[in-house]
Amino acid sequence: MPWLELSLTVRAEQQPRVEEALDDIGALSITLQDADAETPDEQAIFEPGVGELPLWPTITLNALFEAETDRRGLSEALSELLPWLEPDHMQFRDVADEDWERAWMDQFKPMVFGRRLWIYPWNIEPPADEDIVVVRLDPGLAFGSGTHPTTALCLAWLDGQDLAGKTVTDFGCGSGILAIAALKLGAASAIGVDNDPQAITASADNAERNEVADRLALFLPDELEAEPSDIFIANILAGPLGELAPTFAKAAKPGAPFAISGILKGQQDELLQRYAEWFDELRVDTQEDWVRISGRRARTR
Repeated sequence: MPWLELSLTVRAEQQPRVEEALDDIGALSITLQDADAETPDEQAIFEPGVGELPLWPTITLNALFEAETDRRGLSEALSELLPWLEPDHMQFRDVADEDWERAWMDQFKPMVFGRRLWIYPWNIEPPADEDIVVVRLDPGLAFGSGTHPTTALCLAWLDGQDLAGKTVTDFGCGSGILAIAALKLGAASAIGVDNDPQAITASADNAERNEVADRLALFLPDELEAEPSDIFIANILAGPLGELAPTFAKAAKPGAPFAISGILKGQQDELLQRYAEWFDELRVDTQEDWVRISGRRARTR
């Protein structure tokens, strides 16, 4: 189906209120971009929850609505909620399904992570090679394709784990890429958790595409009721990672390997101190300006 996209560029301190207003008027999906990035390759995209700390001083918010949504009605509603917002700061464009598909096909090529894990776009047929593990992916409207360093760090970490017969929890599953990769690498079952219903839909679709849907259970955070897992991984943002540390500790079995990412360089020290209360063998790995923290769930606390 086609979509209507509304884009707004605001200062960082305005972002939480603008995001809340977009949510109030019925946005189906809200993504954030660095408005000051000079090239598209530098425009990292995130879907943080309302009120989470932004990453950049100037932010472009892209909100998706159903195609038939009245533009004038949206503009008037936003003007009431945000009286300081100038109407000419609102930019609308129609987005067809094929636009999303074309962007996916044009931008994403087969990528390898670790020794044997490959991510293939759905439109490219992988080779018949028993020595590689292939995840077929179409991210849809959800974050997570492997091109961003945080996802790459998590995929490489998963490739280095002994997953055979294990249970895995992927918190902030986005497109489902990490949970599905774990299953393709030998995990017995996986749980994907995300606060965005669109991410749940995208994860389910990708699980079907990779023939692992029967081993992947998907939940919104308040619906999750599961036993601790053998492996735990989360790729979100530093703020929520700090807040959710006790929740993650309960979601991992004693001794379970874990990894968290979505962390900018400079944010790791506070998280290391926070996670040391529940996790041991903590280490830091980096890619570009991004950090992965890994270790094991403590056995005695």
